[in-house]
Parts: sequence; C-alpha cells; structure tokens
Amino acid sequence: MATAAPPAPPAAPQLRGVQPLRAGEGHSFFWRKLHSLTGIVPIGAFLVEHIVSNYEIVNGPLAYAKQVLFLNSLPLVRVLEWVFIFIPLAYHALYGVFIAIRGRSNVNVYPWAGNWMYLSQRITGLIAFFYIIQHLYRQRFTGVSLPEHPGAAFAKVQHELANPWMLAIYVIAMIATTWHFSYGVWLFAAKWGITPGDKARKKFGWVCGLGGAALCLMGLISIYAVVTAPPAPEDVMPEQPGITLLKPSTPPNSTNPTQPGAVR
Repeated sequence: MATAAPPAPPAAPQLRGVQPLRAGEGHSFFWRKLHSLTGIVPIGAFLVEHIVSNYEIVNGPLAYAKQVLFLNSLPLVRVLEWVFIFIPLAYHALYGVFIAIRGRSNVNVYPWAGNWMYLSQRITGLIAFFYIIQHLYRQRFTGVSLPEHPGAAFAKVQHELANPWMLAIYVIAMIATTWHFSYGVWLFAAKWGITPGDKARKKFGWVCGLGGAALCLMGLISIYAVVTAPPAPEDVMPEQPGITLLKPSTPPNSTNPTQPGAVR
C-alpha cells in the first residue's frame, strides 16, 4: 500500500527591513563593519560635541572664543585631532562615497519607505562629504589660524556667513549632516542586532529622529546667532596669558643712569 509523502518543511520566513551585517558575505564585511562603527565612534561623537560646542556662539564672541581656546588647550590635542577625527573621517567619507557609487537606487520601481531612506542616506552623505572638505579648508587650514588666535573665531565665521551662498550651504549642510547621522545611528542599531524586530526599530526610530532634530535645531540657532549679531571685532582676545611683556617706564639710552647704555 502506497504511503503519502511527508509534507515539506515550511520555508524559513524572509527577514524584513534592514539585514544585519554577517561574516562570510564577502571580503567587504570587515570594511563595512568598520565603516558602520566609525560613523558612530568617533565621528558621530565628534559631531555631537562640535554642534554642542558651537552652540556657545549664542553667548557672544568672547564666550565662543573661550570655548575654542579650551578645546585647543587640551593635552595632545593635535594627535587626538588626527587619530580620532581626520583619519576616521577620511575613511568613513571615502568608503561611503565608494558605497554610494556602487549602490543602485530602485525607488522608481519600488517606492517603499526603506528605499527612500536608503537614497536619502546616500545623498546626505555626499552633501556632508563635499561640505566638510570646504569647511575644513576655509575654517581650519586657511585664513586666520584659530588654534593660535581663538579670539578671531567668531569674526571668521561671521565673515563667511555674510555671503548669502555660503549661508545657504551651511543651512543645507546642517540639515543633511544631522539627518545622515540620526538615520546612521538607526541603521547601526539595526545592522548590529541591537534593535531586532520591527517594533524595537520603530521605537528607536523616534529616539533617533528626535535626537537628530534637536542637534539640527541647535546648529541652525548657532548659525542664526552669527548672522544676526552685530559685527564682531577681528580678535576679541588678542593677548594670550603668559606672553605679556613688561615694558620699562623709561626708554633706553636716556639720561637715567640706571638704564643700560644711558648717557652719563
């Protein structure tokens, strides 16, 4: 008597949403992991610190100058700057451009929210990439050197934002950068398995969205404070502690016999 074949096991349910990064998916696994991690630490942490520090600008040129002076007075600040900011930032930006160039957007075929978020992440990343290049060049490596002249920080930014085109670039870049970071945090949690499941990701999405909106608002308020402030002095603290020179009350070569070279 023939027996019926046992039923086939049910197919494994297809995972929805962002897939976690797994080993064995090609040689790019390590580089993608490193790219994802550097977007949070140290670059994301630096972005938060940078926006919070720049918010001191709302208290005026002198308060902002003191903040710049404090940051540039930290021990080994130049080593920390290269190791924890410039080098990770260069890797994250260049590898991000590589991913954006190789990636394909299919929002025209599948106009789902996830695909639009993927596209927006690539576009905002490119905006942030080109903005950071010009920002570092103009504010860090050309013109008045702010590490040596922190009192000129407010005036330097104010001169730049007096150009309407630069003001528009700053506003667009602030929105794009904070969006890229907040959604990047959400992606990091999803890809690293921190938020498994749609419910956890939806809740964490609200946290990332509100946090990103708060950072963006702080950045825009700082820009507004610079633009609406009266023209600042070129340097609000030209003399730095420790370099004050004692001037003689009587010029040399005078008739005072106590001065060296005096006429007797």
